[in-house]
Amino acid sequence: MTDIPAALQAHLAGETTTLCHCWRLTRADGAVFGFTDHDRALAVDGTDFLPETGLTASEARESLGLAVDTVDVEGALSSLVISEADLRAGLYDGATVETLLVNWAAPEQAMPLRRAVIGRVTQRDGRFVAELESEATRLDGPRGRIVARACDAELGDARCGVDLGQAGFHGAGSVAALRADNLLVVAGLEGFDADWFSNGLLTWTDGGQAGRGERVLEHRRDGAETLLALWAERAAPPAVGDGFTIVAGCDKRFATCREKFANTLNFRGFPHLPGNDAGYGYVAEGGAFDGGPIVP
Repeated sequence: MTDIPAALQAHLAGETTTLCHCWRLTRADGAVFGFTDHDRALAVDGTDFLPETGLTASEARESLGLAVDTVDVEGALSSLVISEADLRAGLYDGATVETLLVNWAAPEQAMPLRRAVIGRVTQRDGRFVAELESEATRLDGPRGRIVARACDAELGDARCGVDLGQAGFHGAGSVAALRADNLLVVAGLEGFDADWFSNGLLTWTDGGQAGRGERVLEHRRDGAETLLALWAERAAPPAVGDGFTIVAGCDKRFATCREKFANTLNFRGFPHLPGNDAGYGYVAEGGAFDGGPIVP
């Protein structure tokens, strides 16, 4: 249960109140923003809370137990604070939002109401709606390892062990033309086989997307042109001439780990795991019962 500061408790017990809500938003990259539904800026607990965004909140509910409670916060897109490009780039995904109850006449009288994380964000007619999920949502996910045929490591991490800095596993290039927002004609990767960078990671080195990473959906050739299809959704596509670096991709299969990266000892999946057909099968005459793997 949240303790109410004595000064705020006295204010709540009065005949009239001067209350508003404030939201402190902390993104995964450490950036902190403050918003309020009051009509002027407030400084509370070292954070400036701005009114220009016009944030409003829906009914909030908090349940006992481990139920995942949600509340929606709606506001206007602002190029000064929250832009459509940043929302579509995922900069606010998983951000932490603290809701405060504040006496706007005496901002030092404040108390935290709830702490949540941003789940789904939708946009419509120049406005956004962010769904705030209680921290119990972190419990509603897999913990530990999942037994599956595919590898569950990220290429190049400590569990994988592949050195992506070695020759042949990374490249650099630039955008030569745009076929669509997420389909790029690129220069600089002509020395690599088609599909080499599929499922890899591209990082922009300059332009409007500089510093952001995007997953490569497909790397292919179309005649003399090299094409990259990207996963990302964004408000604006990259520009011709924007540079990037890129690392090889992995589809998490044992065969790829063995043939492309020669890294079978560090494969983090279970490639010989039988499927349902083997689990529900039965002994039949002429079968091979030599103790070898069911899945090659």
